[in-house]
Amino acid sequence: MLKSKRLKSASLHHDAACGFHCIKVNNITVRDGANTIIEDINLHIHCGKITVIIGRNGAGKSTLIKAILGERKHEGTIEFMDLKNKTIQNLHVGYVPQHLNIVKNTPMSVYDLFASYISRSPVFLRKNPKVYRRIEEQLQIFDAKDLIDKRACDLSGGELQRVLLSIAITPVPNLLLLDEPVSGIDKNGMELFYENIATLNKNFDLAMIIVSHDFDFVRKYADHVILLDKTIVKEGKPSEVLDSEEFKRAFG
Repeated sequence: MLKSKRLKSASLHHDAACGFHCIKVNNITVRDGANTIIEDINLHIHCGKITVIIGRNGAGKSTLIKAILGERKHEGTIEFMDLKNKTIQNLHVGYVPQHLNIVKNTPMSVYDLFASYISRSPVFLRKNPKVYRRIEEQLQIFDAKDLIDKRACDLSGGELQRVLLSIAITPVPNLLLLDEPVSGIDKNGMELFYENIATLNKNFDLAMIIVSHDFDFVRKYADHVILLDKTIVKEGKPSEVLDSEEFKRAFG
């Protein structure tokens, strides 16, 4: 499910991120009974940076994403810090899931999907011209304006991803989470995704956490890489992680 979540804290929400903001993930631990899924995860993420999480299957990547979203009970804290004023603010999180299951032949259009997220008016009523124009503007960021009247169930994987990205940055979040964003997308769709990530990084002052198995993408676009195996076993610049012994042991 596509989500946008505000994590409550002590002060007023700031609608858009700025370069003086950072996100601190402090000692996040998730347990399932006596079993520890992830343990003592500490992240320090600045707005304007792309952090990519890698790890083998079962390393806890999706669990960490769910913990940040508040969907998984966890120990530890998540803080959105204003470094300039030294205050803790509300954190607005945008999320693009790995899969969004839309039943075939569902009549819901891209407009319906988008409007149900940003408008309080029932989507089965006539299209609201103001909402329609706003959706067009947001879709145009990812060259998806022409998809607005198409049925969501008829979109290709790449087309649906562009729509979900458009929704996830409405309004602009402080943190954007993407879980395996190129899964099930063809080569052309992958190249377009890379362009879209570059567009986000250039034009929006937000932080991104991306879960990925695409190491070419990691080398080209990541500012910081986290190698996860229930806890952080290696982190640093792409070359520092991908050329490390820890990486070889995890994927060898």
